[in-house]
Amino acid sequence: MLTPQITNQHGAIASARRVFQIEADAVGALADKIDANFERAVEHLLNSRGRAVVCGMGKSGIISRKVAATLSSTGTPSFYMHPGEAYHGDLGMVTPDDTFVAISNSGETEEVVKLLPFLSDNENFLVAMTGNAKSTLATAADCHLNVAVPVEACPLHLAPTSSTTASLAMGDALAIAIMEARGFKPENFARFHPGGSLGRLLNRVEHEMISSNLPILNRDAGALSVLDAITNSNLGLTMVRDCSQWAIITDGDLRRAVERFGHAFFERTAADFMTRAPLSVAIGTRMEDALAKMERDRVSTLLVFDGDELVGIVKK
Repeated sequence: MLTPQITNQHGAIASARRVFQIEADAVGALADKIDANFERAVEHLLNSRGRAVVCGMGKSGIISRKVAATLSSTGTPSFYMHPGEAYHGDLGMVTPDDTFVAISNSGETEEVVKLLPFLSDNENFLVAMTGNAKSTLATAADCHLNVAVPVEACPLHLAPTSSTTASLAMGDALAIAIMEARGFKPENFARFHPGGSLGRLLNRVEHEMISSNLPILNRDAGALSVLDAITNSNLGLTMVRDCSQWAIITDGDLRRAVERFGHAFFERTAADFMTRAPLSVAIGTRMEDALAKMERDRVSTLLVFDGDELVGIVKK
Protein backbone atom coordinates (compact mmCIF):
# COMPACT_ATOMS: atom_id res chain seq x y z
CA MET A 1 0.00 0.00 0.00
CA LEU A 2 1.32 3.45 -0.93
CA THR A 3 1.87 5.89 1.91
CA PRO A 4 0.70 9.47 1.20
CA GLN A 5 3.65 11.85 1.08
CA ILE A 6 1.73 15.17 1.11
CA THR A 7 0.49 15.64 4.65
CA ASN A 8 -0.95 19.16 4.42
CA GLN A 9 -2.23 21.73 1.98
CA HIS A 10 1.07 23.62 2.00
CA GLY A 11 2.82 20.53 0.65
CA ALA A 12 0.22 20.24 -2.09
CA ILE A 13 0.62 23.91 -3.00
CA ALA A 14 4.39 23.56 -3.17
CA SER A 15 4.01 20.54 -5.42
CA ALA A 16 1.64 22.40 -7.75
CA ARG A 17 3.96 25.40 -7.95
CA ARG A 18 6.89 23.14 -8.78
CA VAL A 19 4.91 21.53 -11.60
CA PHE A 20 3.88 24.92 -12.97
CA GLN A 21 7.46 26.14 -12.98
CA ILE A 22 8.89 23.02 -14.61
CA GLU A 23 6.26 23.01 -17.34
CA ALA A 24 6.50 26.76 -17.89
CA ASP A 25 10.26 26.43 -18.32
CA ALA A 26 9.75 23.57 -20.77
CA VAL A 27 7.36 25.57 -22.93
CA GLY A 28 9.52 28.71 -22.72
CA ALA A 29 12.53 26.77 -23.96
CA LEU A 30 10.69 25.84 -27.18
CA ALA A 31 11.27 29.33 -28.55
CA ASP A 32 14.97 28.56 -28.97
CA LYS A 33 14.17 25.30 -30.77
CA ILE A 34 12.11 26.88 -33.55
CA ASP A 35 13.97 26.85 -36.86
CA ALA A 36 13.44 26.58 -40.62
CA ASN A 37 11.63 23.26 -40.11
CA PHE A 38 8.77 25.11 -38.45
CA GLU A 39 8.56 27.62 -41.30
CA ARG A 40 8.55 24.80 -43.83
CA ALA A 41 5.76 22.95 -41.99
CA VAL A 42 3.64 26.11 -41.87
CA GLU A 43 4.23 26.85 -45.55
CA HIS A 44 3.34 23.31 -46.60
CA LEU A 45 0.15 23.14 -44.52
CA LEU A 46 -0.84 26.60 -45.71
CA ASN A 47 -0.55 25.63 -49.36
CA SER A 48 -1.70 22.02 -49.09
CA ARG A 49 -4.70 20.86 -51.11
CA GLY A 50 -5.27 18.07 -48.61
CA ARG A 51 -5.90 17.78 -44.90
CA ALA A 52 -3.71 17.52 -41.85
CA VAL A 53 -3.83 14.00 -40.39
CA VAL A 54 -2.59 14.16 -36.80
CA CYS A 55 -1.44 10.90 -35.24
CA GLY A 56 -0.14 9.86 -31.84
CA MET A 57 -0.35 7.01 -29.34
CA GLY A 58 -1.29 7.09 -25.66
CA LYS A 59 -0.85 10.52 -24.06
CA SER A 60 0.51 11.81 -27.37
CA GLY A 61 -2.71 10.59 -28.95
CA ILE A 62 -4.72 12.78 -26.59
CA ILE A 63 -2.54 15.76 -27.53
CA SER A 64 -2.95 14.84 -31.21
CA ARG A 65 -6.71 15.01 -30.90
CA LYS A 66 -6.49 18.51 -29.46
CA VAL A 67 -4.01 19.67 -32.11
CA ALA A 68 -6.27 18.33 -34.87
CA ALA A 69 -9.26 20.10 -33.33
CA THR A 70 -7.38 23.40 -33.08
CA LEU A 71 -6.17 23.17 -36.67
CA SER A 72 -9.69 22.46 -37.89
CA SER A 73 -11.29 25.31 -35.95
CA THR A 74 -8.73 27.80 -37.26
CA GLY A 75 -9.15 27.00 -40.93
CA THR A 76 -6.92 23.98 -41.58
CA PRO A 77 -9.02 20.87 -42.38
CA SER A 78 -7.73 18.19 -40.04
CA PHE A 79 -8.61 14.98 -38.24
CA TYR A 80 -7.05 12.66 -35.67
CA MET A 81 -6.00 9.14 -36.64
CA HIS A 82 -5.22 6.43 -34.10
CA PRO A 83 -2.03 4.71 -35.26
CA GLY A 84 -3.29 1.24 -34.34
CA GLU A 85 -6.51 1.72 -36.29
CA ALA A 86 -4.49 3.27 -39.12
CA TYR A 87 -2.42 0.10 -39.41
CA HIS A 88 -5.60 -1.96 -39.60
CA GLY A 89 -7.40 -0.16 -42.41
CA ASP A 90 -7.85 3.52 -41.54
CA LEU A 91 -4.88 4.44 -43.75
CA GLY A 92 -7.41 4.20 -46.57
CA MET A 93 -8.60 7.64 -45.48
CA VAL A 94 -5.19 9.20 -46.16
CA THR A 95 -4.78 10.70 -49.63
CA PRO A 96 -1.42 11.67 -51.21
CA ASP A 97 -2.36 15.34 -50.78
CA ASP A 98 -2.69 14.99 -47.01
CA THR A 99 -0.02 16.15 -44.60
CA PHE A 100 0.74 13.63 -41.86
CA VAL A 101 1.62 15.12 -38.45
CA ALA A 102 3.03 12.46 -36.13
CA ILE A 103 3.57 13.15 -32.42
CA SER A 104 5.83 10.92 -30.34
CA ASN A 105 8.10 12.14 -27.57
CA SER A 106 10.58 9.30 -28.06
CA GLY A 107 10.21 9.25 -31.82
CA GLU A 108 10.26 5.46 -31.58
CA THR A 109 6.62 4.67 -30.79
CA GLU A 110 6.14 1.34 -32.54
CA GLU A 111 2.58 1.94 -33.70
CA VAL A 112 3.59 5.23 -35.34
CA VAL A 113 6.91 4.07 -36.81
CA LYS A 114 5.14 1.12 -38.51
CA LEU A 115 3.23 3.67 -40.63
CA LEU A 116 6.36 5.16 -42.20
CA PRO A 117 6.59 2.76 -45.19
CA PHE A 118 3.02 3.54 -46.20
CA LEU A 119 3.52 7.29 -45.84
CA SER A 120 6.65 7.07 -47.99
CA ASP A 121 4.93 5.03 -50.71
CA ASN A 122 1.91 7.33 -50.57
CA GLU A 123 4.21 10.35 -50.90
CA ASN A 124 2.73 12.09 -47.90
CA PHE A 125 4.53 15.12 -46.48
CA LEU A 126 5.49 14.11 -42.93
CA VAL A 127 5.81 16.52 -40.02
CA ALA A 128 7.24 14.84 -36.93
CA MET A 129 6.97 16.31 -33.44
CA THR A 130 9.42 14.52 -31.15
CA GLY A 131 11.83 15.06 -28.29
CA ASN A 132 14.64 13.18 -30.06
CA ALA A 133 16.04 14.66 -33.27
CA LYS A 134 17.94 11.44 -34.00
CA SER A 135 14.94 9.14 -33.62
CA THR A 136 13.51 6.98 -36.39
CA LEU A 137 10.46 9.22 -36.76
CA ALA A 138 12.44 12.47 -36.76
CA THR A 139 14.96 11.33 -39.37
CA ALA A 140 12.21 10.01 -41.65
CA ALA A 141 10.25 13.25 -41.54
CA ASP A 142 10.23 16.08 -44.07
CA CYS A 143 10.11 18.49 -41.11
CA HIS A 144 11.07 17.81 -37.52
CA LEU A 145 9.67 20.01 -34.74
CA ASN A 146 11.82 19.61 -31.65
CA VAL A 147 9.75 19.39 -28.44
CA ALA A 148 12.50 18.02 -26.19
CA VAL A 149 12.19 18.89 -22.50
CA PRO A 150 14.99 18.69 -19.91
CA VAL A 151 12.83 17.00 -17.29
CA GLU A 152 9.29 15.76 -16.75
CA ALA A 153 7.26 17.40 -13.98
CA CYS A 154 6.54 13.89 -12.68
CA PRO A 155 9.06 13.36 -9.83
CA LEU A 156 9.53 9.76 -10.97
CA HIS A 157 10.27 10.98 -14.53
CA LEU A 158 7.76 8.44 -15.78
CA ALA A 159 4.38 10.09 -16.44
CA PRO A 160 4.40 12.32 -19.55
CA THR A 161 3.86 15.82 -18.18
CA SER A 162 6.27 18.48 -19.41
CA SER A 163 6.67 16.61 -22.70
CA THR A 164 2.94 16.52 -23.45
CA THR A 165 2.60 20.19 -22.50
CA ALA A 166 5.44 21.05 -24.88
CA SER A 167 3.81 19.07 -27.70
CA LEU A 168 0.51 20.80 -27.07
CA ALA A 169 2.17 24.23 -27.14
CA MET A 170 4.00 23.38 -30.38
CA GLY A 171 0.71 22.27 -31.93
CA ASP A 172 -0.90 25.53 -30.89
CA ALA A 173 2.02 27.50 -32.33
CA LEU A 174 1.67 25.63 -35.62
CA ALA A 175 -2.08 26.26 -35.82
CA ILE A 176 -1.83 29.95 -34.93
CA ALA A 177 1.06 30.60 -37.34
CA ILE A 178 -1.02 29.09 -40.17
CA MET A 179 -4.10 30.97 -39.02
CA GLU A 180 -2.30 34.31 -39.08
CA ALA A 181 -0.65 33.59 -42.42
CA ARG A 182 -4.07 32.75 -43.86
CA GLY A 183 -5.57 36.01 -42.58
CA PHE A 184 -8.18 34.13 -40.58
CA LYS A 185 -10.81 36.56 -39.24
CA PRO A 186 -13.45 36.39 -36.49
CA GLU A 187 -16.19 35.75 -39.05
CA ASN A 188 -14.20 32.75 -40.33
CA PHE A 189 -13.93 31.44 -36.78
CA ALA A 190 -17.68 31.91 -36.30
CA ARG A 191 -18.35 29.81 -39.40
CA PHE A 192 -16.72 26.81 -37.72
CA HIS A 193 -18.25 27.58 -34.29
CA PRO A 194 -21.94 28.19 -34.99
CA GLY A 195 -23.04 26.69 -31.68
CA GLY A 196 -22.67 27.88 -28.12
CA SER A 197 -22.12 31.33 -26.68
CA LEU A 198 -18.82 31.84 -28.50
CA GLY A 199 -20.36 31.14 -31.88
CA ARG A 200 -23.27 33.46 -31.14
CA LEU A 201 -20.97 36.36 -30.24
CA LEU A 202 -19.02 36.03 -33.46
CA ASN A 203 -22.04 35.61 -35.73
CA ARG A 204 -23.74 38.50 -37.50
CA VAL A 205 -27.25 39.54 -36.56
CA GLU A 206 -28.76 38.15 -39.77
CA HIS A 207 -27.66 34.67 -38.67
CA GLU A 208 -29.34 35.00 -35.26
CA MET A 209 -32.37 37.19 -35.92
CA ILE A 210 -36.02 36.12 -35.95
CA SER A 211 -37.33 37.04 -39.36
CA SER A 212 -40.51 35.03 -39.96
CA ASN A 213 -44.03 35.43 -38.59
CA LEU A 214 -43.16 38.70 -36.91
CA PRO A 215 -46.17 40.34 -35.21
CA ILE A 216 -46.83 43.70 -36.86
CA LEU A 217 -49.77 45.99 -36.10
CA ASN A 218 -51.01 49.36 -37.23
CA ARG A 219 -50.81 52.27 -34.77
CA ASP A 220 -54.64 52.31 -34.63
CA ALA A 221 -54.89 48.68 -33.47
CA GLY A 222 -56.94 48.30 -30.30
CA ALA A 223 -55.49 47.24 -26.98
CA LEU A 224 -57.05 43.79 -27.24
CA SER A 225 -55.39 43.26 -30.64
CA VAL A 226 -52.07 44.29 -29.11
CA LEU A 227 -52.55 41.84 -26.25
CA ASP A 228 -53.42 39.02 -28.69
CA ALA A 229 -50.42 39.77 -30.93
CA ILE A 230 -47.95 39.70 -28.05
CA THR A 231 -49.47 36.56 -26.53
CA ASN A 232 -49.60 34.60 -29.78
CA SER A 233 -46.12 35.57 -31.00
CA ASN A 234 -44.31 34.07 -27.99
CA LEU A 235 -41.81 36.88 -28.44
CA GLY A 236 -43.05 39.12 -25.67
CA LEU A 237 -43.53 42.02 -28.09
CA THR A 238 -45.10 43.31 -31.25
CA MET A 239 -43.90 45.81 -33.81
CA VAL A 240 -46.10 48.76 -34.76
CA ARG A 241 -46.07 50.49 -38.13
CA ASP A 242 -46.23 54.20 -37.39
CA CYS A 243 -46.64 55.86 -40.79
CA SER A 244 -43.17 55.59 -42.33
CA GLN A 245 -41.57 54.82 -38.96
CA TRP A 246 -41.53 51.83 -36.65
CA ALA A 247 -42.43 51.46 -33.01
CA ILE A 248 -42.51 48.57 -30.57
CA ILE A 249 -44.69 47.38 -27.71
CA THR A 250 -43.35 44.89 -25.18
CA ASP A 251 -45.17 42.94 -22.50
CA GLY A 252 -43.61 45.40 -20.04
CA ASP A 253 -45.21 48.27 -21.93
CA LEU A 254 -48.54 46.46 -21.64
CA ARG A 255 -48.27 46.09 -17.85
CA ARG A 256 -47.36 49.74 -17.47
CA ALA A 257 -50.27 50.74 -19.73
CA VAL A 258 -52.73 48.73 -17.59
CA GLU A 259 -51.41 50.46 -14.46
CA ARG A 260 -51.67 53.85 -16.15
CA PHE A 261 -55.09 53.58 -17.82
CA GLY A 262 -56.83 51.11 -15.53
CA HIS A 263 -60.28 50.07 -16.80
CA ALA A 264 -59.88 52.44 -19.73
CA PHE A 265 -57.00 50.34 -21.07
CA PHE A 266 -59.22 48.46 -23.52
CA GLU A 267 -60.39 51.75 -24.99
CA ARG A 268 -56.82 52.66 -25.99
CA THR A 269 -54.90 51.95 -29.18
CA ALA A 270 -51.32 50.88 -29.86
CA ALA A 271 -50.33 54.52 -30.40
CA ASP A 272 -51.10 55.26 -26.73
CA PHE A 273 -48.40 53.02 -25.27
CA MET A 274 -45.96 52.11 -28.02
CA THR A 275 -42.28 53.04 -27.84
CA ARG A 276 -41.34 55.18 -30.81
CA ALA A 277 -37.95 54.95 -32.52
CA PRO A 278 -36.93 51.68 -30.83
CA LEU A 279 -33.27 50.75 -30.79
CA SER A 280 -32.05 48.99 -33.90
CA VAL A 281 -28.99 47.64 -35.72
CA ALA A 282 -28.16 47.14 -39.37
CA ILE A 283 -27.61 43.92 -41.27
CA GLY A 284 -23.96 42.94 -40.94
CA THR A 285 -23.65 43.94 -37.27
CA ARG A 286 -21.86 41.33 -35.17
CA MET A 287 -23.89 39.79 -32.38
CA GLU A 288 -21.16 40.76 -29.93
CA ASP A 289 -21.84 44.42 -30.70
CA ALA A 290 -25.62 43.95 -30.73
CA LEU A 291 -25.58 42.25 -27.32
CA ALA A 292 -23.31 44.97 -25.94
CA LYS A 293 -25.78 47.59 -27.19
CA MET A 294 -28.67 45.78 -25.49
CA GLU A 295 -26.71 45.54 -22.26
CA ARG A 296 -25.67 49.19 -22.40
CA ASP A 297 -29.21 50.48 -23.09
CA ARG A 298 -30.93 47.93 -20.87
CA VAL A 299 -33.17 46.45 -23.53
CA SER A 300 -33.73 42.83 -24.53
CA THR A 301 -34.65 43.32 -28.19
CA LEU A 302 -33.26 45.17 -31.20
CA LEU A 303 -34.90 45.69 -34.57
CA VAL A 304 -32.75 44.71 -37.55
CA PHE A 305 -32.85 46.81 -40.71
CA ASP A 306 -31.54 46.31 -44.20
CA GLY A 307 -31.41 49.91 -45.29
CA ASP A 308 -34.92 51.23 -44.54
CA GLU A 309 -36.51 47.79 -44.54
CA LEU A 310 -37.27 45.97 -41.28
CA VAL A 311 -36.02 42.41 -41.75
CA GLY A 312 -36.07 40.93 -38.26
CA ILE A 313 -35.37 41.24 -34.56
CA VAL A 314 -32.62 39.95 -32.29
CA LYS A 315 -33.10 39.13 -28.64
CA LYS A 316 -30.76 38.48 -25.76
